[in-house]
This record gives sequence, structure tokens and C-alpha cells, in this order.
Amino acid sequence: MTTRKGKSLYRDICIGRLVFYRGRREVQRREAADAGEELRRFEEAVAMAKSQLHRLYERSVQTVGEANAAIFQVQELLLEDGEYLRAVKQGIAEGRSYAEYAVWEAGQRIAGKLRALEDDYIRERDQDILDVTDRLLGALAREQRAEAAEEPFILAARDLLPSQVVQLSAYPVQGLALGGGRFHSHTAILARSMGIPVLMQLGEDLEENWEGKTAAIDGFEGVLYLDPDEGMLEKLEEKKREAGRRRKALEGLKGKENITRGGQSVKLYANAGSLVDVEEACANDAGGIGLLRSELLYLESPSAPGEEQQFSFYRQVLERMGEKEVVIRTFDIGADKMPPWLCVQAEENPALGLKSIRLGLERPQLLKTQLRALYRAGVSGNLRIMYPMITSVEEVLQLKQIEEQVQRELAREGIPYARKIPTGIMIETPAAAVLADLLAEEVDFFSVGTNDLTQYTLALDRQNEALERFADPDNKAVLRLVEFTVKCAHRAGIWAGVCGELAADTAFTEAFLRMGVDELSVSPGMVLELREKIREL
Repeated sequence: MTTRKGKSLYRDICIGRLVFYRGRREVQRREAADAGEELRRFEEAVAMAKSQLHRLYERSVQTVGEANAAIFQVQELLLEDGEYLRAVKQGIAEGRSYAEYAVWEAGQRIAGKLRALEDDYIRERDQDILDVTDRLLGALAREQRAEAAEEPFILAARDLLPSQVVQLSAYPVQGLALGGGRFHSHTAILARSMGIPVLMQLGEDLEENWEGKTAAIDGFEGVLYLDPDEGMLEKLEEKKREAGRRRKALEGLKGKENITRGGQSVKLYANAGSLVDVEEACANDAGGIGLLRSELLYLESPSAPGEEQQFSFYRQVLERMGEKEVVIRTFDIGADKMPPWLCVQAEENPALGLKSIRLGLERPQLLKTQLRALYRAGVSGNLRIMYPMITSVEEVLQLKQIEEQVQRELAREGIPYARKIPTGIMIETPAAAVLADLLAEEVDFFSVGTNDLTQYTLALDRQNEALERFADPDNKAVLRLVEFTVKCAHRAGIWAGVCGELAADTAFTEAFLRMGVDELSVSPGMVLELREKIREL
């Protein structure tokens, strides 16, 4: 039995076969002796890849919905594309190269041609070509791709992008073992919201020759066990049962008020990014959705999600929540949350670049499409709209103008829409916190995003693992900005909540209540645990 120590993101136990995530690879050219044999291998790989994609589509429809699962249908269709198939077969027959090189070379050449086109939609298909190419290379190597696995497994990787984590909900992933990663990165936040054990910062100890071995993650102790013996398996199973008993005890808090012994009450909402999260929020008795991360739609889609796709999703969320408040944040994409279809110039420091609301103001049509969908869906429930990464009053005024344009367009077209939707902003930059008194006069609510507020206040990159020890959540500068924000909100007669990771940290619950925070929004699985903490104060 081998053990490795890491940093745990979720307190639970999981056991399964270890599968390594393999990213895109480069293939060197080698001449093949038998072109006919290589053509046969290629055709078998195509059939295998199609089968994987078909199973993956069917599975993901159940977890992330038909619209979001469509990416796998698109890629399956690419395996029937005449140009791509001819290019590979020609490379094998005329170049007398191994099927691997012919597949790789054809994929690179066609993706390059797509990137050179003017049409944005067609140009963005290059990522699908590259993904299909990588899948075929895996099939040629007879790899059982992680997402095609039928049995539950633990996925190991150096690190994962947020867009990769988003799609894991469609796979039988029991846990994640990451060599790198940071606790407050977007990847960590999304992985934690999946409700599975995640162990990160395992360093170089993850060895790919462990592929297929039995592994276990102890999310309570932050330990990865490789080939655990019977005694350890029994201990882990008992710990897992104890965690189950703990969760069952928390079920008794459903229907109870979020009120301290001294009589102070606070709204307790859930963060969500998908319909599955919304269902979990309801199952955990959340009072509403305090942060719906609409960007997950953008990360999951093979192209920019259209108005009808967004409208359908938002309406389903609002209808499921009934009269409860639903705060939907406009797309927070860019930097480390980069959709494959979004073409932006490479930036030296993306965290300080064209992202979030800046991207919406720079490309207003992208934002207008989302706002049209939101205003239309607003008739189906209790909607609030929230804008991320605000740094000035002028930005809010520009957004109000765009809102007015969208409403005029909908009225002119005779399309039903909600006319009075409360709008708020994220307080996640020091600029927004310092201007909280002025901003409070222009919006209906604040929600403090402590993750980015900490990053920008302490001048540290939340994606940089080397800075982990400097990311002090208890930093008085951050807490003072939160307290000042709440005071300014109350002075202006609006409410202020906290939706960042600190909201779920019970070590800060008392401090937030003392500041007068009106609402805490946490991952669905933390709602009842936080309710217990509040009722104990």
C-alpha cells in the first residue's frame, strides 16, 4: 500500500480504479509497412470513438441536459465528415505512414484551415476537430478513455481547466486526484460543487504507471491510498458510513429557520451552475439560489449559446425554484474560464484583462443575447440579475443603458418579458468595495465574491500554486472591505450577501453575522451544515 498526502477540498471517502486524464498529444511521423493494415486500424478506431461518444451523449443528457450534451453529437458527426476521413485515408495510402500520424496530421491541417476562416462559428469548430483527433489517437492506442468508462473511477491529472471540470458531471467520476491546483481557483470551486472528494497538490507523486490500480481518497485526512489493504479499506468504509450518518442527522434541520439563539436571522441560499445543482439545492432546503453561474452554459457549449438555449435553461431554473429568489450572474468568462469558441487576444495577465463584465461591455451583442433570454425567462419566477467584476459607477450606468435597449427591443417585437427585475452587482474588486456607497445608489443589492476580492486585494494570482500560503482568508484588509460594503448597502436601504468560498467556512459565520450580512450563498451540500452552525450561535 502506497500513500500520498495532498490538500482535500471535500470531506468524504471514495474508492475506485485510477484513470489518468490524457490531454492532446503530438505524434511523430513513422513509415508503415502495410497501408491496408493501417486503414483497418483506423476504421476500427473510428467505430470505437463513435461508440464512446454515443454512450457519453446518452449519459450526459441525463446529467447536464440535452442542449449541453450536444457537443458530443457534434463530435460524433465529425467522425462521418468526408473531408476529414478522406484526409486521413489519403495520408495513410499516399504517405505510407502509421494511422496515428495520418490522424494527427489531418486534424492539425483541418483545424488550421478552420482557424483561418472569417466566419466565427465555423472557425470555432477547430477545437472539435482537435478533440476528435485526440479521441481517435486514444482509440488507436486501445485506451479506455476516462469518460467512456462504465465503472466508477478516480480521475488523476496534473490539473484541469474549469471547462474540463464542468463536463465531468457526465462521467462516473468518484473523485479527483490532482498533482497541482489551488484551493480557491475556479477549478477547485467547480469541482467542490460536484460534491465528490477532491485531493490536490499531490505534486510529482502522481505516477502514470499507477493507471488501473485500485485507489482511495480520504477527504477527511487529505490522503490518497494506492492499493489499500483490506484493513485500510474497512477503516475507510466505516468512515464513509459515519459521514453518511452525519448527513442523515443534518436532514433533521430541513424546514428549520436560519436564526441564531440571539434571534438574528439570515437568508441561506445555494450556489448553482446546472439543473442538477438546482435540484440539489432544493433537496437541501436552500432558501433560494444566491448565485447561478451562467458561464457554465458558455463553457459547456461548442459555440456561443443562443438566446433560445439560454431562455430554456433559465426558465427551467426559475420554474423549479417557484417563488424563491434566483440570482443569475451574467457570464463570468475569460482568463482561466475560457470557452473553446471565444476568440480573444492572448494576454500577459488574463486575471486583469478582458473578462467578465468587461467582455460584455466590449462585445455588447453577447451580453444583449443573454439579457434578452433573462428578461424573457423572468416572467416564470422570482429573478434577480447580477453583474460580475464591477469597478466603477460608469460601468453600472452603461449596463442600465443596455438593459433599456433590450427591453425596448423585446417590447417592439411583442415578446413577453419581465419589466421590473432587481439588478445587483458583485463586490469582488477593491474598487467596487471602496465605491460601495456610490454604487449602492444605483443597484438593488450587493453580493460579495470573496475569492476574487481576496485575489485583487492581496495582489496574488489565485491560479498560482506557489502563492497558496499568502492567500490568507482571514486577512483584515479583506474583512474590512466586506464590512464596509455591508454598511454602505444598509445605509442605502439595500441588502448585501456573501457568495464566495468564505460564506461556507463556518469559522467566519459569526463574523459575517456580526457585520450584518443579510444572505449567505454556499454550495448545496453545505446548506444544512451552515444552518446548524447559525442555530448554534
